[in-house]
Amino acid sequence: MIIRCWGSRGSIPVCGREYLKYGGSTTCMEVETQDGQIIILDAGSGIRRLGVTLESEERRELNLIFTHSHWDHLLGFPFFKPIYAKGVRLNIYGCPFAQNSIQAILSATMREPNFPVPFSALRADLHYHGACAGEFTIGPVTVTPILLSHPNQGIGYKLAEDGKTFVFLTDNELRFTHPGGLTFQEYARFSTGADLLIHDAEFTEEEYGHTKTWGHSVYTDAVQLAVEAGVQRLGLFHHNQERTDDAVDGIVQDCERILGERGSSLDCFAVHEGMEIEL
Repeated sequence: MIIRCWGSRGSIPVCGREYLKYGGSTTCMEVETQDGQIIILDAGSGIRRLGVTLESEERRELNLIFTHSHWDHLLGFPFFKPIYAKGVRLNIYGCPFAQNSIQAILSATMREPNFPVPFSALRADLHYHGACAGEFTIGPVTVTPILLSHPNQGIGYKLAEDGKTFVFLTDNELRFTHPGGLTFQEYARFSTGADLLIHDAEFTEEEYGHTKTWGHSVYTDAVQLAVEAGVQRLGLFHHNQERTDDAVDGIVQDCERILGERGSSLDCFAVHEGMEIEL
């Protein structure tokens, strides 16, 4: 599988010279399977550019998986060009939790007076699938969900294809268990042996003093999880909106120092817009 990042920022899109390296778009990841199917993880602002690319490639069948319904993971949906194209089939997976349905969550993003185009104007063929519990398949990829530790709940995913495994755990607080969330050890077991783990790493230890319970992890906890799970590569994700390129570089350097002191061969990096990883 090929994994591409279209947005790795948390909470709100940002722009400016200090954000050029890692980008300012919010969560959106693309997975291309060996048989060419497209799986999209979340519809943050990064999905806009992805939609332009998919339209130019004349893709007619797409799969969109949601981790949760917080605004930074939904705000790009109304600007995703394929949803306005007749003949496009979009399979949508996610867990509505407190809401009535996934459709209700998405249509709310286009409700007046907050958006000028109504949800009823969409021309694509949308199909909704629950993804709250139990694994499911999309083409050659097996997708296994896991509950996240996050306010209002959320779901992380393990995607496996041809012996390769990608675990995506954004918006997951490892040091505090929210209702429905799991323990550190349970996330370690879920991630065991993964070729790639992309995990929330929004805060520093100092910041966490006043952001505990906000639903995001300290980057050192993400490193500890990756080491205990024995993953091959760790991608730090959901960069704080205030975190400049230089500051993210500093976090990566500190992770490398920690791993070096532990004698670990783990490859740790910060996920950035435009990044492509092949497993």
